[in-house]
Amino acid sequence: MFTGIIEDLGTITALNNDKDNLHITVSSNITEELKIDQSVAHNGVCLTVVSLDKDEYVVTAIKETLDKTNLGQLEVNATVNLERAMKLGDRLDGHIVQGHVDQTAICMKVSEKNGSWFYTFSYDAALNNVTIEKGSVTVNGVSLTVVNSKSNEFSVAIIPYTYEHTTFKYLQKGNLVNLEFDVIGKYVKRLNDLRS
Repeated sequence: MFTGIIEDLGTITALNNDKDNLHITVSSNITEELKIDQSVAHNGVCLTVVSLDKDEYVVTAIKETLDKTNLGQLEVNATVNLERAMKLGDRLDGHIVQGHVDQTAICMKVSEKNGSWFYTFSYDAALNNVTIEKGSVTVNGVSLTVVNSKSNEFSVAIIPYTYEHTTFKYLQKGNLVNLEFDVIGKYVKRLNDLRS
């Protein structure tokens, strides 16, 4: 379980294919605090630490993960948002995030307005995920508030601190991002669908 509050930016230092799996080596300031078998969210994708070496660690992504997230597009020297699993009893500064990406979206627009940034994302509505105005959504692991909610599109506003301390500063129009929709909203929608 995560909160969507990014702890660090990691740098991809190696990518090694092993059949359908991809071993991802990450250099990070939080490496020395990690341990084997620990869960870390990478752009919102929960992955397990399988090895540690100085300031680098390795996680493995399976084909399903590579096909359904933007991790399949990673390149060496790419930057990823990192968050360790939350501790029971900690403050929930973002919202309840599972680290299970529901689908990807395309960044359709980036604009800067009076010191903040607005990003608009478009996603496939056929997968039946929904946003609500002022509801929560996770974009590349970052807990955000939805504005301009539509059936297949929404926007978010990014404050300067979030812009500087996440991969949003690198995000451009046309880039693919990972989305995790609000878990409470998903259960409510599922219950309503069953009643229909």
